Amino acid sequence: MAEASSLPLEARAITVRFGAVTAIDRVDLVLEGSAPVAILGANGAGKSVLLRTLHGLIAPTGGSVTWGGSTRRPRDQAMVFQRPVLLRRSALENVRYALAVNGVRGAARETRAREALARVGLGHFAGRAARVLSGGEQQRLALARAWALSPRVLFMDEPTASLDPAAAAEVERVIGEIRAAGTAIVLTTHHLGFARRVASEIVFMHLGRVTERTPAREFFANPGSLEAQSYLEGELP
Repeated sequence: MAEASSLPLEARAITVRFGAVTAIDRVDLVLEGSAPVAILGANGAGKSVLLRTLHGLIAPTGGSVTWGGSTRRPRDQAMVFQRPVLLRRSALENVRYALAVNGVRGAARETRAREALARVGLGHFAGRAARVLSGGEQQRLALARAWALSPRVLFMDEPTASLDPAAAAEVERVIGEIRAAGTAIVLTTHHLGFARRVASEIVFMHLGRVTERTPAREFFANPGSLEAQSYLEGELP
């Protein structure tokens, strides 16, 4: 059986409920190309839940998600979380392990792991324990681990949150290189400047619904809803 592809990614009327709480409410969203997308919205809007559902980590309560026309979650995508989950091993071993799980063997695994660390500026930390790295270095390690898999789509949940400006700038640089290499980027963020610089499209969420999807330049210049306007003006949390 041919391996499923991440694109086009189609969410049709997806709803996600946790008990009595509706986190996602009948969302339709189609992602077809490599243009980077930022999902914005106030706290509790459903951004992270939507991202995890698009990645296949959360099964929708209603509606459906398909990747390349299939309901099978594909292997050509990856996700980086706000707080990286790292093995109690070296930086290099963290990347090697991800490659091994995805079927990369022998010399190719070693080469790809070291190349990925070098691309994110951590080549000299290959033998260092991952959990003693700084927050920004850990996030770059998580990006290296994902990038080593050559994903067609990379999902990122608040990748620069809790980082100081210098560390955030380094993470943003790496994301820019991943984007330039042809990987589609879908991310959530509260950092509007970051979203302006990275995203080509904005998906705006309010109370579990996608209320606006528009080119980033247009969204920031002329938001199409009162909720988006209030969010940009800082009136929503």
